[in-house]
Amino acid sequence: MKQKAVSKWGAFALLSFFAGLSLLFIGRFFILQTSGETHGQDLLMRAAAQYEREYILDAKRGDIVDRYGRIIAEDTQSYRVAAVLDESLTQPGREPVHVVNKRETARILSNYLNATEDEIYKILDQPDRKQVEFGAFGRKLSHETKTLIEAEELPGIIFFSDTKRYYPNGSFASYLIGYAREEEVKDEHTNKYKLRTVGEMGLESYYDKLLEGTDGYENYEADRRGYLLPGATHFIEEPRHGFNMKLTLDKTIQNFVDDALLRAYEKYTPEEMVVVVADPKTGGILAMSQSPAFNPNTREELNSQSIWLNQATSDTIEPGSTMKVFTLATAIETGNWTPNSQYKSGQYRMPNSMRIVRDHNGVGWGTISFLEGIQRSSNVAVAYMMERIGTDTFLQYLEKFGFGQKTGFPVSEEATGVILNKNKQDIISTAFGQASTVTPLQLVQGMTAIANDGVMMKPYIVESIVDPNTGEMIEKNEPTEQGTPISPETAEQVRTILASTVTSPAGTAKQFKIDNYNVAGKTGTAQIVNENGTYDWGAEEFLYSFLGMAPVENPQLIVYVAVQKPKLDGVTGSTPVSEVFKSVMENSLKYLNIDPANIEAAEKIELENYVGSAAQEAKVQLEERGIEAIITGEGGRIEGQYPAAGTTVVEGDRVFIKTAGTTILPDFTGWSLRHLKTFEQLANIRIELEGVGYVIEQDMKAGSVIVENGVIHLQLQTPQEQYTVEEIVEEDAVTDELQLNDGTEAEIEQDDANDGTEAEIEQDDASEVEEAPTRIPAEEQSTESEQ
Repeated sequence: MKQKAVSKWGAFALLSFFAGLSLLFIGRFFILQTSGETHGQDLLMRAAAQYEREYILDAKRGDIVDRYGRIIAEDTQSYRVAAVLDESLTQPGREPVHVVNKRETARILSNYLNATEDEIYKILDQPDRKQVEFGAFGRKLSHETKTLIEAEELPGIIFFSDTKRYYPNGSFASYLIGYAREEEVKDEHTNKYKLRTVGEMGLESYYDKLLEGTDGYENYEADRRGYLLPGATHFIEEPRHGFNMKLTLDKTIQNFVDDALLRAYEKYTPEEMVVVVADPKTGGILAMSQSPAFNPNTREELNSQSIWLNQATSDTIEPGSTMKVFTLATAIETGNWTPNSQYKSGQYRMPNSMRIVRDHNGVGWGTISFLEGIQRSSNVAVAYMMERIGTDTFLQYLEKFGFGQKTGFPVSEEATGVILNKNKQDIISTAFGQASTVTPLQLVQGMTAIANDGVMMKPYIVESIVDPNTGEMIEKNEPTEQGTPISPETAEQVRTILASTVTSPAGTAKQFKIDNYNVAGKTGTAQIVNENGTYDWGAEEFLYSFLGMAPVENPQLIVYVAVQKPKLDGVTGSTPVSEVFKSVMENSLKYLNIDPANIEAAEKIELENYVGSAAQEAKVQLEERGIEAIITGEGGRIEGQYPAAGTTVVEGDRVFIKTAGTTILPDFTGWSLRHLKTFEQLANIRIELEGVGYVIEQDMKAGSVIVENGVIHLQLQTPQEQYTVEEIVEEDAVTDELQLNDGTEAEIEQDDANDGTEAEIEQDDASEVEEAPTRIPAEEQSTESEQ
């Protein structure tokens, strides 16, 4: 009986225990259902956190392209390398997925990463870490490097895909384009760290917000294996890529500049060089470069350069005699230019002062005309001209030409220069290029008025900005007039006088003559202020420059070249400048298909608006005026034209007319890249090119029909490639002629080279403004006359 009672009580206790436990579970379940919380934490949020996946969708930084769409800067795929250190991830009996031999792995990786074996080993030798990355030298790896590392079959080495900013042309216009670098930031949306590309210099910095773009996000619920849960939401916010930017730069002309600078640097090792190439009709900058430059992909050269400035826009110089261009223009415009009047060259005493202005040879050339004075770059001639112009009037014209003001070029630190206007002696010194300071871009802007019949054009570099997400045009820049400081008649007269500095026996710019093209311009030789506030002196201590245009009959290009403190080794200061200028100007004019044979007779024609007219009628009208009309489409009503109405063209140029329908192919022989790209855009076809220069061959015959999005293949060659044999024959003919003349011509040319005139003339304007008692030491006079 007793055993039965104990058994009943045991069963009752057990039943009571389970019943209580059940009630406890039911109660707890009821509380969870009603509150949704446990220990103060929201269970739904914990569940969501366990299964929710959220990823950043990277936005692409906008492309930067030249005026024909050729890539200058873009985002490309790159890789970063990491190492798995957690041994527990390797399953027994299988290939290891973690780093097995850290020292050997470090040794092999040091062959591919920019780090030593010890640096890599230190990162790998961290027992408490499950996975490590290698910092800056483990990022931005190319696909080639990734493939080579993978071929080593290193256990535990893995890769992640990234993007990097890539500049395919290396140091191409580096101080203008600038660079962008990656920095690690915390994403506000996902609370995760990510790499963000930030513009640090040049256009990359100035337009950083437009180029950057906005990252997107992907959010969904998944199981532990990453599969989407049934009924779960899947949310995607697409990234908004950065805006694409098209520049006025021409990659081919920029390459001409960079190549010429490289040759000059290797030959003369100057401290600095600057080149700017502009279209005087529009103000568009076609090339802008300086040396030394840097490769924006590596930026290694920046460590050795103390000042990171775009010298064309943010650095100021005393311009030397290039400023005489604008003094001459002011004199002509105000009726104070008397070219045949005589003056005594050599020296000039400043008004109410003991200061003396001297000509660059120290003694002058006796009594000469003011025209010869300008040709010889006489500072004394300019000082006498200022007596007639007046300092107040001269300052007014400097303002009209844009000096002392920003041009509005898109750089963070554009300099204005300083025009000294309080002291009469300083203003006279400014007239021949000393005392006051300017920027190279201001000189180029002022020169557009001389080249463009008195109309000064604003320099610009950004042609358009487009939103790639929508195709919307965000910004479209058109040529902008900055005023009319002088009349067309004055501009033409200045061009003629500047051309005589190249062609006259007395001219300082004879070295700048180019075969087949007439050049107009002004040389400059400026003293440079040193860190002590005084001027350095000596042939290799000056800033040599040239501001020129061509062809003078209808200027198509302005080129400014400056070379600072070159090692001359017996040549004149103008020599390195002329070598750069001539190479850039001649190659660029040929590339642009500027025909020297037809320049002088070319008539300037302002285009009418042909949109809406019948294509054939417009074609007849244009051809009657000597303009070739190229029709795209079937030739009905005109839907568009290029160049636009109001644009000035010259006789023999091409005008493109867009109509609807299929296009009949023209004969592309002799076409330049500029015309090909215009035709490609209007006809909505694709042209694939091989080579550079002008078209010599096309794969589809002229007269063939091509539909939209069709592809044409063209072969191009440079003029040098096309005419190499002919040039050799001509050289042989000249050699024979010299031999037939018993060496007479050769002797004459040698005499010209040795008569000492050029050595004297091309010491352009290392001008002195001195107190009267001061004498130039004999050795300095000698150095000056030898340059």
